[in-house]
Amino acid sequence: MSNLSEIIEAQEQSINNYLQKNIQFMADSISYLLDGSPETLNQVLLQTVKKIPDCKTQVIYIANEEGIQISANIINHKIDDNFRGQCLANRPYFKEIAQQPDFFISEIYIDQRIKRPYLTAVKRLKNAQLENYYLIADFDLVNLPVDTMLTEPMHQWRQIKGDPSIRKTLFQQTRVTSQMDLELEKVMSVMENLIVERGIFHAKLHFSSSRATLWDIRDPLCYKLHVLDEIINPKVCLAYSNYHYPKGTLVDTKKIRPVLERFIQLRFADDTIYLRSASINIMNGLIGLNFSCDGSHYMPVDEFLNRDMNFWFGDAC
Repeated sequence: MSNLSEIIEAQEQSINNYLQKNIQFMADSISYLLDGSPETLNQVLLQTVKKIPDCKTQVIYIANEEGIQISANIINHKIDDNFRGQCLANRPYFKEIAQQPDFFISEIYIDQRIKRPYLTAVKRLKNAQLENYYLIADFDLVNLPVDTMLTEPMHQWRQIKGDPSIRKTLFQQTRVTSQMDLELEKVMSVMENLIVERGIFHAKLHFSSSRATLWDIRDPLCYKLHVLDEIINPKVCLAYSNYHYPKGTLVDTKKIRPVLERFIQLRFADDTIYLRSASINIMNGLIGLNFSCDGSHYMPVDEFLNRDMNFWFGDAC
């Protein structure tokens, strides 16, 4: 899938199916005890949870139709009776609980107590008099089977506007020539060598502050920081051993130099709207740009190279 919302929707459906099966098992085991003593209800609820080894619930409990908790909390296979009697009616998922289906899952939220992403599963139960009760289970996302990963590359240009205060004062500022600006031909030659021949798969140039951050495919979890004196010296290439251009990249080696040259053009094309930083990632094929107005752009390499200069100075901010 290439769309973030589609991936999230599919994962939510998978979680829904997973939880519905386990919550239904619990509901079948305790429905007949709703009018019994709380102590018996707690014990059966505890034993039921223990029979579901793959259902790592954080907290499970039962509330009546008014939102009053009638059972203890079952937490990590233990009974905690401190919360029995509390009112849950003001919780977001409870306010419209009567309009919800017999089983539903809340939106993911940040638990206010421990500041972690949670969701709540709710199953409607009925006692012998057909009064509504609710089996409620709170889950930390880490205990749910989230098994997807966003891997599809972005295929179209995205623009993200930055700090409004910077845009407001845009025409009161002028590009100041940085030390990197004076050495860009050297910088770009070094960068091309590092990317094409020495394993750098993601490189970001900070023109205004004269530095570069590099990600090496052999050590992808840690970036390397180089100040100007290092990045203009061809000797820096000796710090990265030779590495054949990686397979599976989305950028042909012949396009690296044109991309770097286009960075230079965008840096100098205008004294007010100018490039502050730019990056290239050869694995996902994306260019990242940040302009003086704090506007940011992300797009595939081919689209970047196909855009003329008029495009940027109409849309950069």
